[in-house]
Amino acid sequence: MRLEQLQAFIAVAETGSFQKAAQKCNITQSTISRQVQSLETDLGISLLHRHSQAKLTIAGEKFLGRARRICNEWDTATQELANLVAGHQPELCVAAIPSVCAYQMSPVLQKFRAAYPQVQLRLTALGSDRALKVLKDGLIDLAVVINNRFIAVSPEMVVDSLYTERIMVLMAADHPLTKYKVIPWQQLGAYSHVVFKDGYATQRLVQDQFRLQQLKLEAALELNCLDAFRGVIRHSNLIALLTQSSLSGVEKDLSLAVRDTESPILISEVVSVTTSDRIQIPPIRYFRQLVCELITSQNICNYNQSELLLNSL
Repeated sequence: MRLEQLQAFIAVAETGSFQKAAQKCNITQSTISRQVQSLETDLGISLLHRHSQAKLTIAGEKFLGRARRICNEWDTATQELANLVAGHQPELCVAAIPSVCAYQMSPVLQKFRAAYPQVQLRLTALGSDRALKVLKDGLIDLAVVINNRFIAVSPEMVVDSLYTERIMVLMAADHPLTKYKVIPWQQLGAYSHVVFKDGYATQRLVQDQFRLQQLKLEAALELNCLDAFRGVIRHSNLIALLTQSSLSGVEKDLSLAVRDTESPILISEVVSVTTSDRIQIPPIRYFRQLVCELITSQNICNYNQSELLLNSL
C-alpha cells in the first residue's frame, strides 16, 4: 500500500467522481483509477461502487477515516521534518564540562540567542563521560568535553578539537609547596588531594599519571563544583590538579596559589562532539560553528594570560 493510492481513494470518495478526483489531484483519470484498483487489490476488498457516481462500499466507509488519518499523519510528519531542516526547532540542548560552562560559554550563548531567539537553549554542566553518554542517548545535541577514550570513533560522530591546556596545581597561598616554582611529582604524592568525582576526564588523566609515576593519589575529598575546590583548598593543606581554564581568575585571589608540574606536564584536549545528522539542522550547525570559533579564540587569550602568570611566579 502506497500513499498515492490512499490519496487517490480519498479524492474519489470526496468528489464522488474519478474524473473530478483526477482534476483535484492534477493527474489523469486512468492514473486515479489504476491507483484505486491497486489499493483494492492490496486490501483484498472493493472500496467503491462504480456507477454513474462513485459511491463507497461498506468497506470503503470503514476505511475512509483510517485513510484520512494516515495521510494526515504523513502531512504532519513531513511538515515537522521541513521545519527541522529550516531551523524551526523548539530547543537546543548542550552539555559541557564545568570550566567551559563557567568561563567560556557566555559569548557563544549571546551570539546564538541573537541569531535564533525562538530556540530555547538548555546548557548543563556535566563531566565528560556523562556528557558523552547523554549525547549518544540522544538527550542533547552537542557536548564540549575533554577528549578521552570514551569518545567512540564511528562515522556518525563529529569531533572538533577546540584547544589544549595544561593541568596545574592549585593550593593555598601559604602551602609548603609554594616554595617550588615547578613542583616535582614526588612532592605531589606527599599531600592529600581534592579530586573530581568519577566520570570527569581530568580526574582520569591525573590518576593515570600517578600510576605512571608509581605514586599513590591520596584523595581526601571528591567534588564537582569549581567554586567548591577553591573554597576547600583556601582553608586547608589540600591541593588539587586542575586545568588552566578551571583556574580562571585565580591570580586575583591572594589566598590561593598556582604552580606548574615538573615534566611530564599533563595536557588535556578539549573538543566539541556532535553527530553528522545533527549538523544538518541549521541551529545546531550554527552553535557548533560558534563553539569552534569563539571558544578556541578565547582560549588563545586565556593561555597567553596563564603564561604571563606563570612567568611572574
